[in-house]
Amino acid sequence: MIAAPVIADQTDELAFRLRGLLIGTAVGDALGLPAEGLSRRRVQRLYRGNWRHRLVFGRGMISDDTEHTVFVAQSLLRHPDSPERFARRLSWCLRGWLLSLPAGIGLATGRAIFKLWLGFTPNYSGVFSAGNGPAMRVAIIGAFFAHDAKQRAVYVAASTRITHTDPKALTGATAIAELAAWIVRERLNKPPPLEDFLTLLRRCDPDDRDWQGLVDAIAEAVREDATVAELADRLGLANGVTGYIYHTVPVVAYAWFRHGGNFRATLTAALDCGGDTDTTGAIVGALVGAMSGEAGIPADWRTDVVDWPRSLPVLRILADRLATVVATGQPAAPVRYFWPAVLLRNLLFLLIVLLHGFRRLLPPY
Repeated sequence: MIAAPVIADQTDELAFRLRGLLIGTAVGDALGLPAEGLSRRRVQRLYRGNWRHRLVFGRGMISDDTEHTVFVAQSLLRHPDSPERFARRLSWCLRGWLLSLPAGIGLATGRAIFKLWLGFTPNYSGVFSAGNGPAMRVAIIGAFFAHDAKQRAVYVAASTRITHTDPKALTGATAIAELAAWIVRERLNKPPPLEDFLTLLRRCDPDDRDWQGLVDAIAEAVREDATVAELADRLGLANGVTGYIYHTVPVVAYAWFRHGGNFRATLTAALDCGGDTDTTGAIVGALVGAMSGEAGIPADWRTDVVDWPRSLPVLRILADRLATVVATGQPAAPVRYFWPAVLLRNLLFLLIVLLHGFRRLLPPY
């Protein structure tokens, strides 16, 4: 009779973290989307002032970064104890996603989904690439398995190899999942000690010299109190963060460590770097959102995300249901939403994206 309130408290705490993570993903994704692919200099000229939603009439919409996170979360609900079934369900989510005509899809992810449709299993559908796909959808796995390192590693690997087989893709995805797990497990509300942070990153791939060199660069940046943009410069990313996972993850990890707990400052620092802004925004939004909770995300950034049917209320229900699954150990039904509307939504989204593309042809340059 005494244990029930304790379980309830633990569930509420996890729901708080998961809501922040999922809403943070969507907000970061939507904020960064209009600037995706632009250099840092062009972002500063085209979008003056503070970061706000600019996709359509001062409102924001999500992209593939949030959609993939939803697919992973739904698959976790249904199969929290079988990575094989989890991978199969996630692969079917990706197949269906391709049929819904998404406006943006990475080359490696597109090729992998095409292989899935040809009959390849999730273990053999991935292509040799180290793009950002595995990192953008993996924070929810880290948070869900925050107290189970073995399952966390297995599920991260299962999610990654569906689309990407380059070992660097797994290293980058592992780093994001481990940070998310750490935040939830230790209930972090401020950046951890530097040496603990660096140790966690180094353990993600102790044998990869490239990865270890990136961790060294982060350590040097911390000790010199460098800005996030200055770290990006040192990594050769003065024109923007690319879609390469070994470019994105170090910038995101450093932005989280330097500004963690302050959602606005963290997102601003990452987005100011330019480049793959929707993905950097989504990943760092997930991390700092898990730290601050939904209430720590600026209200205007939340309320101005107007997407549907994969809306913010759906993300909140999804977070609460995931927390219950962790507490009970029992699978749950996926969260329902009006999926037939997705195709119409995507056609509208495609039109908006095309209009943004034409706008970019105009000054200021």
